[in-house]
Amino acid sequence: MPPVVYAVARGWDGWRVFLQDADAMVYPYPRIVEVLTHLREKLPEVERVGAYATPRDLLRRSVGELKTLRDQGLGIIYLGVETGDPGLLERIGKRVNYDQMAEAGRRAEEAGITLSVTVILGLGGAEGSERHARETARLLSDIDPEYAGALTLTLVPGTPLYEEAENGAFHPISPFQSLLELKVLVEQASFTNCFFSSMHASNYYSVRGTLPWDRDKMLAELEQVLARRDPAMLRPEHLRGL
Repeated sequence: MPPVVYAVARGWDGWRVFLQDADAMVYPYPRIVEVLTHLREKLPEVERVGAYATPRDLLRRSVGELKTLRDQGLGIIYLGVETGDPGLLERIGKRVNYDQMAEAGRRAEEAGITLSVTVILGLGGAEGSERHARETARLLSDIDPEYAGALTLTLVPGTPLYEEAENGAFHPISPFQSLLELKVLVEQASFTNCFFSSMHASNYYSVRGTLPWDRDKMLAELEQVLARRDPAMLRPEHLRGL
């Protein structure tokens, strides 16, 4: 093992395990059960195992299968929702429609697995900003996860969207437009009990709180920043990152 593995291990809290930094749920079902069983046997003190999953992976599993994974220790799934706009879901290649995305999220929750979802501000560009924010708020309401996080679109050289922006086919939103989208999500998404955050480094401004209880406080904070329109209140570009 390289030395960095031992350096990371020394900082491990001892009760959480993450199944690699990729889509672990694409792994064959019997092998996932085997891995979780092995973890329970070798590390009985571990309280929760987490994994990334695509909506298609969740739809390939029955609620019963997901419950088995939960019983073997899988406690939380991180799901990239990105948008609720049906046209955008197709455009970005999620390979599921709105209803399938909502069903994937509900299936994990029905199995008793905690769900954390992420969405991407600015994904619809300037022209599709309002629809993207509105439809994403609707999808978040339909899924009703325990955790939700907003990231902001970052154009990466070599990707199709970057090329579209370069040739003028895609018009990115401004930093303050991203805050308007964030405001729509906080305002319109209906949650039972969700910790909502925009703390990711890609965002221009960070808010967090438990919805619906902290909605008024979070909206007041966003409205204050939007009213002042002072760039100094935003995270500068050189500090933004993936």
